[in-house]
Amino acid sequence: MAKTLKITLVKSPIACQPKQRKTVEALGLRKMHHSVELADCPATRGAIAKVSHLLKVEEV
Repeated sequence: MAKTLKITLVKSPIACQPKQRKTVEALGLRKMHHSVELADCPATRGAIAKVSHLLKVEEV
């Protein structure tokens, strides 16, 4: 059974670099405190690492 990650946007990406804003958007996060569940894979982990200061990540 594949693990999933619950990712929540806890800080606004407004003051961030455009590349970081696009990473947040690519993760499927739209508004503050919006959560998504994604598969735990290396691509997802890499995107989380780039914007980890904006997110809260939990294993589900």
